[in-house]
Amino acid sequence: MERPHKKLLRRANKRVSLGGAAALLIGAALFGQILGFLRIKLINANFDEFGPQSTDAFFAAFKIPDFFFYTITAGALGVAFIPVFTDLLEKKDRRRAMDLAVSLLNLLAIFMFAVGVIILVFADQLLELVAPGLTSEQAHTAATIMRLIAFNPLLFTLSGLVTAVQQTMGRFFFFAIAPFFYNGAIIVSALIFSSIEPNDGGPGGIGLVGLGIGALAGAILQLLVVLFGMQGTQFKWRPKIFKTSDLKMILQRLPARSIDQGIDSINSMVETRFASRLGTGNISYYENAYTLHTVPIQLVGTTVATAAFPRLTQRLSSGRTDLFRKDFLMVLRAMIWVMMPIVVICYFARGYLSRVIFAEGVSQITLIFGYLAGAIFFRTIYAIISRWFYAQKDTRTPLFVSLFTIGLNIYLAYNLSQPDSYGIAGLAMAQSIVAAVEVAILVAIMLIRDHKLFNMEFWGALVKIMSVTGFSVIAAYTMISVLPLSSSDVGFITFASKLTAIAGVTFAVHLGISLLFGLSEAKPVVAKAKQIILKPIRVQ
Repeated sequence: MERPHKKLLRRANKRVSLGGAAALLIGAALFGQILGFLRIKLINANFDEFGPQSTDAFFAAFKIPDFFFYTITAGALGVAFIPVFTDLLEKKDRRRAMDLAVSLLNLLAIFMFAVGVIILVFADQLLELVAPGLTSEQAHTAATIMRLIAFNPLLFTLSGLVTAVQQTMGRFFFFAIAPFFYNGAIIVSALIFSSIEPNDGGPGGIGLVGLGIGALAGAILQLLVVLFGMQGTQFKWRPKIFKTSDLKMILQRLPARSIDQGIDSINSMVETRFASRLGTGNISYYENAYTLHTVPIQLVGTTVATAAFPRLTQRLSSGRTDLFRKDFLMVLRAMIWVMMPIVVICYFARGYLSRVIFAEGVSQITLIFGYLAGAIFFRTIYAIISRWFYAQKDTRTPLFVSLFTIGLNIYLAYNLSQPDSYGIAGLAMAQSIVAAVEVAILVAIMLIRDHKLFNMEFWGALVKIMSVTGFSVIAAYTMISVLPLSSSDVGFITFASKLTAIAGVTFAVHLGISLLFGLSEAKPVVAKAKQIILKPIRVQ
């Protein structure tokens, strides 16, 4: 008779469906974004955007550590490691696959430990590169926070590789829930240190710096959670680096993706630098609006693309290019259909959404977020389009396109953000323009490489989706006119009910017109709704 724990591990290692993985990740991401909102909202509510304890210092402190993590690890693991690891598992060579995972983990750990030491020692100098506009007190606070999180890139790197192994095996649960602990730790730290000024002499007595302690604790908790998820995977850590052809292949592909990711981080640091020169508070305003704009990108773009990527690589590993093309188009169409009403709501209800993250609904955040609406759509689409290249082990093409578009973004951001131009909103304008250009270039390259990729059925569906979106725009505009945002909207019930009504009507119109137009993406939504609503209740 099979032992209970063996049966549990066997069931845990069964590969979940693409829909199941996507549903899990979207659900987890939604809850994670709620925690992220709460985190930023608490920081905004309990720490000022001006003065020595300005939230500008908090946001600036993360730029350098994030740069190293995203450059070396974040995207590189997914697009360089997963395809090779998947090939080995498809060949039933599990031991060789695990040797590869151990070798890459040890190599990256050594490198990221050295990075942590550099950040720890040179925090003041590195901060000057990112935010030269901070006052001396703000700079000191930011440098202290940066030193506290100096080794977070190492912790995130370990978590990233461990979850990459789990994703390839069809396990997404621990990858999905781990960020909850990171956000939760920062939330707790915000509550603990919110009323403790640096010179109070109370417990801790460190004010804004306490958020750095929370970020460090959160990174440690996140690693512990994902390590627990390795049970039953046959992964055993060893202090070795196996110099194999598989590791060499990954290291050859890492630079292209790492540079691609690094360029994005450099762009973020440049934007922070431009914002800091526009005066105190602008870093916080831009970061708040940028956080709002990343929510739909994470919920739809990142989660769905993450869930689909192992399946896409498996299709190619099995030699089924026909199924690879079919799955890619299915995911792309669904993402476009879902994103159109979301973008419409984000633009028309930008004032309401700004109040979600900032109690007073600062006009600057609302203005910036409105200009980021275009970036929301194109960054989401980019998430799956880039996987089309990565699944084919092509990391160079997205890199070369990014090199061009990021250069364009820096040029536009510098000129559009000048005080005599659009100011801080110019950074958002540049983001949207460049996001559209990047997607357009990649789509053109895809068409050149695969003439059969975008068939007439896809283009016909795209035209229908755009037509449906026109009705969604009318619905959103009408609802905003009927339920305008006013200064008297201070109660949660009043505020939430208006936002819910606007979003609900817009989505309902989008869904209804989609059904009339015969769009296949709308049918599963209606079927699931019927299943939930009409499901019989058994009375014992």
